[in-house]
Amino acid sequence: MPSISIAICTRDRTGDLEKCLGAMAGMDYPDLEVLVIDNAPGSDATQQLVQERFPEFRYIREPRPGLDWARNRAIVEARGEVIAFTDDDVLPDPLWAYVIGATFAEEPEAAAITGLVAPYELESPAQEYFEMRGGFGKGFSRRWFHGAPPGRRLPWHILGTGNCGTGANMAFRRSVFEQVGGFDPALDVGTPTRGAGDLEMFFRILKEGFHLLYEPAAIVRHRHRQDLEALHRQIFDNGSVFAYIRRSMEAYPDQRRQFIRLGSTWFFKDLVRRWIRARVIPMRYPKSLRTAEILGCLRGLKTYPVSRANARRIEEQYGPLGPEINKQPRSLPNATRVGVRCVELSQPLQPFEDLEEFTSVRVYAMWKGSPLGFCNICCQGHRVSVRHLAEALTTALGMSLYEPGVDLSNSQRRTLMSSAIRRRLVAVEEPVPEKLSDSVQVSVIVGTFDRPDALRRCLQCLKAQVTSRPLQLIVTDNRPSSGITPKVMEEFPEVLLVEEPRQGVAYARNAGFLACQGEIIVTTDDDVTMPNDWLEKLVAPFSRADIMLVNGNILPEELETPSQRMFESYGGLGRGFETRDFDGNWFERLSRQAVPTWNLGATANCAFRASALRHPEIGLLDEALGPGMPSGVGEDIYLYYKVLKAGFTVRYAPDAYVWHTHRRSITELRRQLYNYSKGFVSYHLTTLCRDRDLRALFTLLVHLPKYHWSRIKSCMRGRGRYPLSITFVEIKGNLMGPVALWQSIRRVRREGRSGTAPPSGGTPGVKPALNGTAAVCQPQLNVE
Repeated sequence: MPSISIAICTRDRTGDLEKCLGAMAGMDYPDLEVLVIDNAPGSDATQQLVQERFPEFRYIREPRPGLDWARNRAIVEARGEVIAFTDDDVLPDPLWAYVIGATFAEEPEAAAITGLVAPYELESPAQEYFEMRGGFGKGFSRRWFHGAPPGRRLPWHILGTGNCGTGANMAFRRSVFEQVGGFDPALDVGTPTRGAGDLEMFFRILKEGFHLLYEPAAIVRHRHRQDLEALHRQIFDNGSVFAYIRRSMEAYPDQRRQFIRLGSTWFFKDLVRRWIRARVIPMRYPKSLRTAEILGCLRGLKTYPVSRANARRIEEQYGPLGPEINKQPRSLPNATRVGVRCVELSQPLQPFEDLEEFTSVRVYAMWKGSPLGFCNICCQGHRVSVRHLAEALTTALGMSLYEPGVDLSNSQRRTLMSSAIRRRLVAVEEPVPEKLSDSVQVSVIVGTFDRPDALRRCLQCLKAQVTSRPLQLIVTDNRPSSGITPKVMEEFPEVLLVEEPRQGVAYARNAGFLACQGEIIVTTDDDVTMPNDWLEKLVAPFSRADIMLVNGNILPEELETPSQRMFESYGGLGRGFETRDFDGNWFERLSRQAVPTWNLGATANCAFRASALRHPEIGLLDEALGPGMPSGVGEDIYLYYKVLKAGFTVRYAPDAYVWHTHRRSITELRRQLYNYSKGFVSYHLTTLCRDRDLRALFTLLVHLPKYHWSRIKSCMRGRGRYPLSITFVEIKGNLMGPVALWQSIRRVRREGRSGTAPPSGGTPGVKPALNGTAAVCQPQLNVE
């Protein structure tokens, strides 16, 4: 394998550098040297660190300020056949040097190799935002970037060389610098351009006809900026890509049109489009960072001439950088044709060596003489290694390579392949079910409104739950003046009764939340029943730390009346029988339609972490939404909206099911759907006004009318089972939505909001009575 010189360019960051060098010291490679290039240091701290702690490494002081000056100094000083570059704020994998050396040995046509830059930690919001924007990683698949044939231009999309890799993890054959020259000292950190020296070198290598390979097995772990201010500066400096574009347009005028297309596409279709979308859709990624990136690009257009003049003054001051890096004339293969080759997959693959005359080669794959398919490989007159060939065949042929001699459909092959992978990865036959620790206390809140028989059935089901964890049962009475609920509670002395005289499900549930002592809070209604394993199935997903809320399935207990069957045809309360996770990416995915949180479930079968109540972006239920208020419904789906917007995951767990008793009469159903329709509009207006989510406008003004029109057309054509009268009830409710929300907001202002969630998630001193009478808690009001 080739000898390797690793260059770490640093400036006054000894804390980071010490960790990096510690990781380097653990590498095992037969012919390796490590160079520490101290770039225009402000003190001797780096020199002392290297000489005292890591004397086996070479320390080199480079007085010319600028990262590319330091890289060029490394090229001059290095002794290895391969020169690898990394930064002082990364920790390379122990096998990093080995993978680089082995890849260069295996792929002689590769002039440069880049690798995976994974995050070392994701402990701060700034680090998460950086990864959200794309980070430094370029994926987990090996990719070739082929150089331009002689006299040919590179296509515009290849000029975006940020897709090739990054300077924190790149390596080059020493000989390539003799052909293309060194790094441009007018680019990158330490100059007015503040970056893009690596991108410009990647482009120059490809433009001069060399090939670059992205090898994700060569891994380093980068310590991202931990505070938002530093991230803001870093994102602003991303505008240096336009300095790279300007420099390359001047050096290669034949690529000018392609660079103009690249710059305009990236600026308008990526940056400006994302900036506008962030004004329409509430996103976790801060708007200020998107603005900073746009401003940085505008700055980047004018920095290169200034930086180039600075570089010339530095060279005049310090003299030339050691021996001159000479360009040598290079003979490129005169490849103009497409070759054709066959490979027999029942035999070991062999490299293709005789491709000097071909720009690409079409490879037909055979299995015992029968063709399976083909793939095209760009070679530009160079050999194709066995690994390159295998990857191209796998990508092109996919499933047909699994059991090629057997007559199977793709679906059958996929099933067999999945089974083989499971056998390989899973040590046991049966998957281990999720299980939340039995030490985690759960509080279950049952909302009721003068339905004693239904409440009694529900509480009996809750008492029958099979669980060994601490369990707190709470009933919230939203009509305590009737005196009906306390009589039922006498039969359940271990259950805490919380009275909330203000009408509204959100008021009642919030009152229950304030009395909770558990780490997990479960909500349900008095008109549901559940099997005795329901609770454990509902809370089991919380064994995953990223899950904040879980919804279960809600099935109809009976479908005996037309109204109950009609409600199920409307959609019911169940959301299917497939386990699904919804996260912040799902929340931000749609741009012209509101995020459909109504597909996540309902609070009649819901659980969430008590910490959500104390989260600044979530908190208690919105009292202006929900049953009991003029708005009708919406308090539950707005809770889901806030959870997703905050970046957490919502799990839909259909195996945690309950049975719900639907409204038995048409009059009750019409009232229910009228409230649903008011609440649908009220919810969207809330996300529009409070969260500035402009997707609500698309839904209310476009999708909602289209939905009603499709219902009406189906009824007029005799195809729909949904009565036209019910559709008109929904339309009436939609039209009343804005007025209903306004009335609800006025009422909340008059009656006050719920209290503030306690720091511990529970209410100290409120305990269930044990003497035969249920304890009563009346929540303190926080009147505004």
